[in-house]
Amino acid sequence: MNSIRLPAFWWGKRRTCRTTHPRDNTARRLFRACLFAETRLGEKRKAGGGRAAGDAKGFQGKVALAIMAAFMPFIGVGAMYDTPDRGQPGDPMIQDYLRQAAEQVEADFLGGIKSSEDWEQARPRLIREYYHMLGLWPVPEKTPLRATITRTLDRGDYVVDMLHYQSQPGLYVTGNLYRPAKVAAGERLPAILYVCGHSPRPRNGNKTAYQSHGIWFARHGYLCLVLDTLEMGEITCTHHGTYRDGRWWWLSRGFTPAGVECWNGIRGIDYLASRADVDSERIGVTGISGGGASTFWIAAADSRVKAAVPVSGWSDLTSHVAHRVINGHCDCMFLYNTWQWPMARVAGLVAPRPLLFVNSDADPIFPMDGNERVINRLERLYSLFGAGDKVDSVVSVGGHAYRKDIRQAAYRFLNTHLKGDPRPVTDSEVDLLTDSAQAPHPIPPEQLRVFPTDADFPSDARNQRIDREFVPMARLDLPTSSSWESRKKERLANLRELSFHHFPERVPPASLAGGGEAEARRLATEGPIVVRLKPVRVPASEVRQVWLYVANSNLNEALPSWFQGRVLPTDACYVLEVRGLGASRWTTRNPPNYVERSHYLLGRTVDSGRVWDVAATARYLRGLHGGLAAVHLAGEQAGAVLAIYAALLEPDIAGLLLARPPATHAEDGAPQLLNVLRVMDVPCAAGLVAPRPLALMEAPAELRRVVSALYTAAGAAERLAEPQ
Repeated sequence: MNSIRLPAFWWGKRRTCRTTHPRDNTARRLFRACLFAETRLGEKRKAGGGRAAGDAKGFQGKVALAIMAAFMPFIGVGAMYDTPDRGQPGDPMIQDYLRQAAEQVEADFLGGIKSSEDWEQARPRLIREYYHMLGLWPVPEKTPLRATITRTLDRGDYVVDMLHYQSQPGLYVTGNLYRPAKVAAGERLPAILYVCGHSPRPRNGNKTAYQSHGIWFARHGYLCLVLDTLEMGEITCTHHGTYRDGRWWWLSRGFTPAGVECWNGIRGIDYLASRADVDSERIGVTGISGGGASTFWIAAADSRVKAAVPVSGWSDLTSHVAHRVINGHCDCMFLYNTWQWPMARVAGLVAPRPLLFVNSDADPIFPMDGNERVINRLERLYSLFGAGDKVDSVVSVGGHAYRKDIRQAAYRFLNTHLKGDPRPVTDSEVDLLTDSAQAPHPIPPEQLRVFPTDADFPSDARNQRIDREFVPMARLDLPTSSSWESRKKERLANLRELSFHHFPERVPPASLAGGGEAEARRLATEGPIVVRLKPVRVPASEVRQVWLYVANSNLNEALPSWFQGRVLPTDACYVLEVRGLGASRWTTRNPPNYVERSHYLLGRTVDSGRVWDVAATARYLRGLHGGLAAVHLAGEQAGAVLAIYAALLEPDIAGLLLARPPATHAEDGAPQLLNVLRVMDVPCAAGLVAPRPLALMEAPAELRRVVSALYTAAGAAERLAEPQ
């Protein structure tokens, strides 16, 4: 790397700006501006005298502006992954909303932390939040691994064990353990957990695509466990549930495949640490792409990792959301950002352990602007620990792939911190395997199968259904009348923390937005979000009751007869078209579902935004009618569920009239709220509306049973109606 010394007057102190490769034009441009500035400033100072000194100071300000002008094209500008959608009327609105939310979340990296002591004091809370956002809280029980070696391959100077273990009962993890052929009796070696990226090798597992790394480590005195991923292993489950497979219930369950990959890696470390030939104080983790992300997941979660080298696997919300890079990634790359963390905060959990952040300058799915923001934040955090020498970055010239300089840097870094050997690596290109599945492999992939034939697959494997079982769901224990208030308070507090963490204590009332239509009002509900409200009937006389019907399609949706029959002549009646419908509908393409997936990276869902719209509009209507008229909500199917949660969060909502609500959030088409099934399901939510009036029509039997029990416990059974 080249070092550029920037002028003291610019930084306030001397600071080194490292150029990572010859094509770092941003750094070169800044360097040229600074060099010119320092030269001219020196000429001013040589002139001497008070006026010269003043001129120098004035010139200093001009130089600062000149440098900013030189550098400004690179500030706040990043590589867009694809062209923003413009095919629907709501596209600019929702993209502006997501961009603003991403900027807001990313703005506070340290969250008030000013010292290493602050960070360590916050770490237990951060670990709990982090584990929870991966679906790992409460921490799963570490059940017996039942590690089994099915075959061993002797390669002369190294051997490969084909092994599997169960990270949970029935959740099989397949891998290859590379180790030196000869190890002295009693010797304990450093170990590497190698986590794989997205290089499909269907039946053989993607571990076979990364065999060159296992071979190198074994030849250099390491044990290296190369793990299959959940999606591309020998026994599979999808990584693409929200990217393309329509498994939106993952959001409500709090399931992300990132959590499974993290847990499988933690249990892999358990296996390595259990071996007599492994030094458990010298364990490292590395991988590229999806393996780069898993390196962060695992190293952040498990302090037994003593050195980490993620390669092309991390960025920030500015890249993923504002610059649409999320469209290039499957779901294993992301957690559900319930507590709205800047992404570098996850990486920061590795601090102050050794970390090498490796990327490529022309990688479209991990662009350099994001890489630079992440490493800058990590260097700042490590500096709080006085451990700036423990974190570093490498940028290779090229696209999304391994190259010689990446391999050499990764191997040398791990050698340095796990073996105390900082010498340059010169033999990284031996037995090399390119990324092509058709390329010659040092070891034929079929020889690396853990289960040689399909008949060898275990009959108790849960891999294919693990997304339905990995994260524990909330249990419904019906309260008694004596425990009703405390149990309701506890559930609602959990709901606010886990599903509506981004909500304020009360959603502010909506306000009129410009550009109203003849038949509808435009209401601003949240930032740039604008929805439409249609007055159906507003009596000229005093209004005693207001009905707000939550539409499922658009303002022209016909009001159902069951609703019209409940509206009295003295009632005001309105229809709400929430965000994403009708005039604010946005482009939805499957894959990659940009809008819907970006929401969970910001700690929310499209449907939690719609709940916000309902609550904000209800407060607007209450104010519109003098604060005296009671506001009631009505809706059917998905609209009914939005009304339920708006009522739980907004005390001004006086009652509900609902038809055909889904029995569970797990149903297709039901509204999805982050983690909600870890707190409650639709029947419990509806019951917690008590003691406010609730009318249910054509509701599923189990939902009616639960709601009735909860209203009875609340002493409000008479306020529950089930009209036919």
